[in-house]
Amino acid sequence: MPFSPPENGLGLYRAEQTRELDRCAIQDQGIDGFELMKRAGRAAYRALRQHWPDVRRLTLISGSGNNGGDALVVAAMALEQQLEVQMLLVGGESTRAKLQGEARQALEWAEQRGVKVRAYDPDEAFSGELIVDGLLGTGLSGEVRGDYRSLIERINASGLPVLALDIPSGLCADTGAELGVAIRAQLTISFIGLNRGLLTHRGPACCGRVLFDTLSVPDEVYQAIPTGVRVIGPSLLSRCLGPRDRTAHKGSFGHVMVIGGDHGMAGAVLMSSEAALRSGSGLVSVVTRPEHVALCTGHRPEVMTHGVDSGQDLEPLIERASVIAIGPGLGKNAWSGQLLRVAQAQPVPLVIDADGLNLLAEGQLIEPQARDNWVLTPHPGEAARLLGCSVAQIQADRFDAVNQIQQRYGGVVVLKGAGTLVSDGASIRLCCRGNPGMASGGMGDVLSGVIAALMAQGLNPFDAASVAVEVHGHAADLLAAKAGERGLAATDLMAPIRRLLNPSLMLQLESKEQVFFEGING
Repeated sequence: MPFSPPENGLGLYRAEQTRELDRCAIQDQGIDGFELMKRAGRAAYRALRQHWPDVRRLTLISGSGNNGGDALVVAAMALEQQLEVQMLLVGGESTRAKLQGEARQALEWAEQRGVKVRAYDPDEAFSGELIVDGLLGTGLSGEVRGDYRSLIERINASGLPVLALDIPSGLCADTGAELGVAIRAQLTISFIGLNRGLLTHRGPACCGRVLFDTLSVPDEVYQAIPTGVRVIGPSLLSRCLGPRDRTAHKGSFGHVMVIGGDHGMAGAVLMSSEAALRSGSGLVSVVTRPEHVALCTGHRPEVMTHGVDSGQDLEPLIERASVIAIGPGLGKNAWSGQLLRVAQAQPVPLVIDADGLNLLAEGQLIEPQARDNWVLTPHPGEAARLLGCSVAQIQADRFDAVNQIQQRYGGVVVLKGAGTLVSDGASIRLCCRGNPGMASGGMGDVLSGVIAALMAQGLNPFDAASVAVEVHGHAADLLAAKAGERGLAATDLMAPIRRLLNPSLMLQLESKEQVFFEGING
C-alpha cells in the first residue's frame, strides 16, 4: 500500500517520539513487535533489490539495537534468494548476550533460516559488494568512540555503497549532527516515524536518498503522537497556488518594493526584484543608490527604480508598497541604517535578508525589535549574529535555533541551509529541496524576492515563506538534473521558478531526483 503524506505534510519526529510511535503500534494497536521488525526487514530488502538489482554479495553489520534486528531479517531474506551473506555482529558473544526482545527473536529467526552470524573482526575483509548498516540506531546521543568509530571510518573508506536502516550510524536523529563520525550512505530507509535529523544539517550528506515506509501502521498511531515539525509537500503548494481570477489586474497582486544595492552591489536588488516579478507580483519597484537607476532600468524596464540619498527620500515612496524586501546588497553604513529604520517604522510587511539582518543583530533598528508581519531569512552565520552565538551552536540544533530567533524577533523565520527550516513559533516546516549547486552568490536575494511576491499576492507570511523555499529549491534541483550542480547561478532559477508557481505545469515538472514520500509496502 503506497504511503500518502497527510494534507498538512509528513510529520517529522524526535527519537523519543519514534519510540513512542513504536510503543503505540505494539501496545495500543496490538501489532506484534517482531512482525513489525519482519515488515521492516522485508521493506529494506525490496528497496535494496530495487536500487542495486545486480548485487549478489552482501555484508550486513549489526549492533545490539532493533535496527540490528532489521539487518538480521534482511540477511535471512537475502540468503533465501541465494545471495552470499556476510552477517557480522559487533561485539560478538558479548553483544549476543545483551540482545533482548525483538532483536533476540530476529537473531534466532535468522539463524534458524541458515544465516551464519559471526563476530565482527577488524582484520576480516568485507566480502560483500554492498554494506547494510544496522550498527547504531536512533537512540544514540553521545559521541561515537572506540571500535564503533573505527568501524564507521572503515566502512566510509571502503568505497562500498551503503544501505542504512532507520538512520546512518553516528547521525543524531534529533538534530542531524554527526556524533563524532557517521556513516555515509547512498540510501536510507526509515520506518513508522521519520526522524527529523535525517533531512537537515548533515542528514542529507549522510543519508543519501531517503525512503520512508509506514509498515502499514494505522493512522490512529500518528494521531496519538502529534508533532510540530512537518515536511513541506505538494498539498501546501496546491492550496496556496490556485488559478488566477479571469478579471484580475496588476493591482490585484500587490506591489513589492526591494530596498538595497549599496555601492558596487546593484546586482543584489536586480536579482531580488526580477524574482519578485517572475513570481507574480503585479508591480515591482527598487529603491537604491541614485547612480544605479540607469543600470536597473536598462536591465529590467518593467521594474520601477528610484534613487535615494537618505531615509527621508524613502518615506513618500513606501506608501505605494504592499510588501518591502530589504537587505539585498544593502551594506552597513549610515545610508543603509537610515533606510532600514524608515522601513521598519512603517506598518507594511517586511522581508529582511542579508545586511538587513546584520543591522538588526547590531541593534540598529528602533524599538521594539520584534513584530508579527515580517519574515527574517538568515543563513547560519547571520543566525549566529542574531542570537549572539557561534555558527557551530546554530548548526548543533537547527530546530532549536530557528525557534529561538522567532521567539526573540517574532514573525516568521527561515533558517537557510541543507534542510531549510521555516518557523512561525507554533510549528516548523522543513524543505527537502535544494542541492550544493546553490552555494553561490545571489541565491538568497532571489529567495527574498519570491517570498515578498507571494506575500504581496495575499499569502500569509508562514505560507509565503514555505512555498518560496520549496519552489526555490525545486527550481535548483530541476536545473542540476539537466546540467549538473557546478556553475549554477542564481539568475538561472528565474524561469523554473516561474513555471513551478503555475499549477498547470507543476505535475509535468515534478523532480524525480529526491523522493522522500516513497511507499514501498508490498
